[in-house]
Amino acid sequence: MSAPATSEDRPRKRRPYAPRVPIAERREQLLDAALAVIVSDGYDRVSIDAIAKRADVARSVVYGAFENLDALLTALLDRQQARAFGRLLETIPGTPDLRDPAAYVSEAVRRMSAMLREDPDTWRLILLTPGNMPTVVRDRIEADRERFRLRVEEWISVVLADRSGPALDPQVLAHALVACAEHFGRIALTDPGRFDPSHLVDQVQVILGVIWPPTR
Repeated sequence: MSAPATSEDRPRKRRPYAPRVPIAERREQLLDAALAVIVSDGYDRVSIDAIAKRADVARSVVYGAFENLDALLTALLDRQQARAFGRLLETIPGTPDLRDPAAYVSEAVRRMSAMLREDPDTWRLILLTPGNMPTVVRDRIEADRERFRLRVEEWISVVLADRSGPALDPQVLAHALVACAEHFGRIALTDPGRFDPSHLVDQVQVILGVIWPPTR
């Protein structure tokens, strides 16, 4: 009877060979893996090992694409910031409809709902801010939030310029609208069945129609 195989005799389990892919494609794959790690486990658990495991590649593949973890996370932050802010601006319809501002805002809400469904992981990091988020990430998110608030304030100022009625402060309204949008964005991510997007859009149009009745 042969002796049982020892640990030295057993072949080591090897990680599946990672086929060669263009470096740009590999970097995108690793950035996606890093984002997935952060969303599921938090910033404290992100590491080269965790990213390699999520991407199903060896550590050497990660180091072949990025110098170190800091370089990878900086690239991820740059990508997600550009992607998120660009997509957010796309939710704002083109030329403001000064005759029916409520309908204009409702269209923006409809687009925002679609935006959340298309890329929930990015928006989870922005709207469901984890307590262990690095300061540099938090600062960038707040800077983009302020840039978006200013866009909304400019639009409100245009709408109110030729309207009579109660004095409305564009700055206050911009803060209120953005805060409401973020609140319902969080609900859409954490409890997607709570509010039907079309119903929410209808309610936004009704509420804002009271503040800004359409003109003909």
